[in-house]
Amino acid sequence: MKYTVTYSEFAERQLADIWMDASDRQAVSDASNDVDRSLGQKADQIGKPNEDGWRGLVAPPLAVTFKVSEEDRIVTVLSVRFRP
Repeated sequence: MKYTVTYSEFAERQLADIWMDASDRQAVSDASNDVDRSLGQKADQIGKPNEDGWRGLVAPPLAVTFKVSEEDRIVTVLSVRFRP
């Protein structure tokens, strides 16, 4: 993996809440794994950074915002939303 993927406390809580409320928890788990895999391999190539440096990724049924630290090779997921 090119990047280490981390989650803010806020994003961790959001993901946990989404998983607990999901009618298909496996789909949420699979999407979360896809997010981790994609960001770990090519975070610098996903989305375009906005003025704050945030980027976005949709992996149905999840959508995440994240920030890439090229210098540290760390990706921080800032928020997770449910997008059916």
